[in-house]
Amino acid sequence: MVLRTPRLLITDDDAAFRETLRGVFEPRGFQTLLAADGEEAVQIVRHQEVHLVLLDVHMPKLTGLEVLRLLREFNSLLPIILLSAGWDERLLEQARQAQAFSVLPKPVSTRQLTGAVCQALKQTYNWSEDFIS
Repeated sequence: MVLRTPRLLITDDDAAFRETLRGVFEPRGFQTLLAADGEEAVQIVRHQEVHLVLLDVHMPKLTGLEVLRLLREFNSLLPIILLSAGWDERLLEQARQAQAFSVLPKPVSTRQLTGAVCQALKQTYNWSEDFIS
């Protein structure tokens, strides 16, 4: 599979944060999809092609870890990066067990986020595009 235009799903209950991330990735050539909660994220992944998910851990309805586990049931290879303002060793262990690609702290720097996304796409799809971090 040749990945030319990665499609990212940004899931966070904070609309401003979703839009900020869209503003980071779209100018770099990514297509972005936005979800306000975990249930919406699951529906998007089930019905659309998504190459990577950025997923807030603390959301209403379904937590990021719950969404991660649901997504793994029907797409075991999809790279999922968790974002959390309150993370600890327990969360890191749960994320590892659920096969998250990585867990990034909030607030996250643009360089840290774009680096993790690029690494996940390279590892999963052999994506070789370079973009300015």
